[in-house]
Amino acid sequence: MFTLQCNPPWTRSGKRVESLVRKALYTHAMLQTHTRIAVALSGGKDSLSLLLMLKAISGRGFPELTLHAIHIGGKYSCGAAVSENYLSSICDKIQVPLISISSPYETETPECYTCSRIRRRLLFDTAKTVGATAVAFGHHRDDVVQTTLMNLLHKAEFAGMLPVVNMVNFGITILRPLIFIPEDLIRKFAKESGFARITCRCPVISLRTKTEEALKTLEMIFPQARHNIALAVRETGLIKANHVAKHDYLLTEA
Repeated sequence: MFTLQCNPPWTRSGKRVESLVRKALYTHAMLQTHTRIAVALSGGKDSLSLLLMLKAISGRGFPELTLHAIHIGGKYSCGAAVSENYLSSICDKIQVPLISISSPYETETPECYTCSRIRRRLLFDTAKTVGATAVAFGHHRDDVVQTTLMNLLHKAEFAGMLPVVNMVNFGITILRPLIFIPEDLIRKFAKESGFARITCRCPVISLRTKTEEALKTLEMIFPQARHNIALAVRETGLIKANHVAKHDYLLTEA
């Protein structure tokens, strides 16, 4: 059995997480036209934090939200190591419907582009079946920074994850309410709240790990590196929003 804090009052770190989620929702007008939201729930600390915060915030300073949690399983899914009973228990506690589906992707040599596109298509299609107009992802500030460096070094593009992306070709909008939050804060909140520790089973995760190591080296010289890269992405990326909406960049799901 596990003891999980699913509702306020939060710990001190939880209050900070909620404050930064509210800041992102307000700053980027995420809920201005979207109140039916599907949450991409892998079961890790980021997606669980996102789900709990959106549920807690619903109707409190923001419109009442209709939430659905969508879990994508499958051999190489980020949620492959998560017990569905664990996720069901959490969703039952906060009264959010959970939909679990399995990705058909399976190969001897997994490849990020194909895997992420299949999972994203499943998410979008499932979200639309429940009437959701947006899918919320648990990407935090450090994901933004890592992705920016990966795109810059591998594709010669200064492109990261934007807070709001209108996926015109799919008829859905991507929301990233954790965009202001450093991973360390989410990790602390997850530990204090009793989240189960989940390890991603994807064998093609080493590039992001190496990018994180490079970032730590950069921070030894430039202590504000993460903050400044994330800020630059938001400021520069918003100008390119129309272009990003069509592509949302290959490495955002790596």
